[in-house]
Amino acid sequence: MPSTADCCVTSRLYKPVIAAVNGFALAGGTEILQATDIRIACPEARFGLSEAKRGIIPAGGSLVRLQRQVPFAKAMEILLIGEPLSAEEAHRIGLVNEIVPQEELLERAEAVARRVAENGPLAVQKIKEALLRTNGLPFAEAFAIESDCAREVMRSHDAVEGPRAFMEKRKPVFTGR
Repeated sequence: MPSTADCCVTSRLYKPVIAAVNGFALAGGTEILQATDIRIACPEARFGLSEAKRGIIPAGGSLVRLQRQVPFAKAMEILLIGEPLSAEEAHRIGLVNEIVPQEELLERAEAVARRVAENGPLAVQKIKEALLRTNGLPFAEAFAIESDCAREVMRSHDAVEGPRAFMEKRKPVFTGR
């Protein structure tokens, strides 16, 4: 029988996903947003889950993800009242990472993506994997998964290259192996 984590494709996507929100991300848009890793919005962006107003529920992941991503009371407010959030409020509660002017949005998202891409690809992948796989688990199980991910990374070529490049004061040449 598949685990709960296996029921959602994004729970097994170990590549970073960066969102650039330029406008309305309501209902399904907010549900998609919650499956991303780094979120950048313009001041005009709006977020919300209005399904309860329509007599339905946001069952595309929000009932599981939202309370893990923002404070519980805010999650309940967003889900039960269904009013849109401004970009500023979404940022204040941690639903988005930052707000940038609309004309700089895509440029900023690409700059963040480049910064992530400069890091060791295996390390980036295993960091995301560990966070997704350990989410909600008891500490003993979570630490075992963390150790497995760390062991794989620490046995890699990149784990030798990164510290060596640092000591030699040069950019690392990561291979993802």
